[in-house]
Amino acid sequence: MTRSLLILVSAFVLASALAGALGAANLGTALTFGQIAFAMGIVYVMLGR
Repeated sequence: MTRSLLILVSAFVLASALAGALGAANLGTALTFGQIAFAMGIVYVMLGR
């Protein structure tokens, strides 16, 4: 449970930070990429583990 939560939170934070560092137009755009990574993390946790 804890490991799954760590995967999801880290995917969101890292993707948002990376999008911001690579020049996202604003914070909303960066957070959108974070949401996409979070959704991908959910799929990984549900299917991959």
